[in-house]
Amino acid sequence: MYRQIVILTGAGISAESGLRTFRDQDGLWEEHKIEDVATPEGYARDPELVDRFYNTRWSQLHGGDVEPNQGHNALVRLEREFDGELLIVTQNIDDLHERAGSHRLLHMHGELSKGRCPRSRQTFLLKDPFGPEHTCTCCIPAQRLRPHVVWFGEMPIGLDRIQHALDTCDLFIAIGTSGTVYPAAGFVDTANHHGAQTVEVNLVEADRHSQFQYHLQGKASDIVPRLVDQILSGNVIKDNIG
Repeated sequence: MYRQIVILTGAGISAESGLRTFRDQDGLWEEHKIEDVATPEGYARDPELVDRFYNTRWSQLHGGDVEPNQGHNALVRLEREFDGELLIVTQNIDDLHERAGSHRLLHMHGELSKGRCPRSRQTFLLKDPFGPEHTCTCCIPAQRLRPHVVWFGEMPIGLDRIQHALDTCDLFIAIGTSGTVYPAAGFVDTANHHGAQTVEVNLVEADRHSQFQYHLQGKASDIVPRLVDQILSGNVIKDNIG
């Protein structure tokens, strides 16, 4: 039934694995102002503060209690068994998709497990938390690595590839994301414009202004495996996925 699928995942799917979301109800990012820990200017002012902020996230991710859930695992099954084109675009900077076994994956907001040279933009895999001892091997003198994370005011990664996939897909699914921040907020409009079926999976009720054709309310770990069953069986996704 479907030949080209794009899936967008957000904080909701990681939250089910026990990862705390960045943004709190009061708008702070884990008790910090956004401009202090999630902007290039904040990093220039106080790189140690920014490193500590992401190292807290690192410690939570590698603390031993956080593992991929059934939502992640179902997407791996889809990748292995679907014989069409598939691209998973994640807004998350954790590695839970990779741990589950996903490969057709694009991290549009970067990756917590990598540092980036501020001069060459080359990335380096890190096995330890961020610190001044982490420097690049591409420059002389070596540059201190910054988190490989897209901050406010910076362009998300892979937008050209994402745009092409949305232009040609026949199914777009958003999982665990509010989809209110651009450019991701425009993905559903692009998919709709090109005639794709659009499906939203979220814990909260659908916004009355939502552009998604179908809204499935519930946990990703519960709904996504059933969605994958439907896709692989060749059935059209509807409101009731049984």
